[in-house]
Amino acid sequence: MVSSKSLADGSMDFTIDGVTFKMILVAGGTFTMGATIEQEGEAFNNEMPCHIVTLCDYYIGETVVTQALWQAVMGENPSHFTGNSQYPVENVSWNDSQEFINKLNQLTGLNFRLPTEAEWEFAARGGNKSMGYKYAGSNNIGDVAWYNDNSDNTTHIVKDKEPNELGLYDMSGNVWEWCNDWYVRYNTVSQSNPTDPAIGCVLRGGGWCDFAGYCRVSYRDHDEPHYRNFSLGFRLALTNTDK
Repeated sequence: MVSSKSLADGSMDFTIDGVTFKMILVAGGTFTMGATIEQEGEAFNNEMPCHIVTLCDYYIGETVVTQALWQAVMGENPSHFTGNSQYPVENVSWNDSQEFINKLNQLTGLNFRLPTEAEWEFAARGGNKSMGYKYAGSNNIGDVAWYNDNSDNTTHIVKDKEPNELGLYDMSGNVWEWCNDWYVRYNTVSQSNPTDPAIGCVLRGGGWCDFAGYCRVSYRDHDEPHYRNFSLGFRLALTNTDK
């Protein structure tokens, strides 16, 4: 059973076999991507140089994909940390995320995907509502993230910390999130709706086992598309076709 419902704020709820997930509408805008001033003290070279990016409207998952949703679509659970269906699904590769998305799209008739790296960072920063925080929703990481100092070496249920300015949860910490792009070094050229066809898939957000600095909104990493571990998950995105 598949259903969807439009919400008053422009977001959408989808239900797959009794499991409901929310896609939040992110209004398009222009932002500075990379090691902006609140990041500079901890930024690495691959977060530089800062550059201007313009994005169209899109939807992004209120949370990372949970084990409940993965189970509803795939019929099994690859995760290491189990015991609550609202834990993030983890131990999934970029390739695994594509298999999940293909099946989800068959069920819904839509075109879900991973967010681009620019979409991910814009959303993590709070979109047009950004307050300029170092982490996704706060300068105090403990308010918004499960990371190595507070996680007790495990993932945690989604939405257990405070959301960011857009109402998005766990964009810092809990599990790393695969992006649709492959990894490339930044340059100073302004871009519109960029994608990066290079080698190695981008990872964002940091995870339960990481230092606070890895959970910053501009921190970036990458790995091969077949790679899995117990701190890798993902968040869905959807192009807004109304505009």
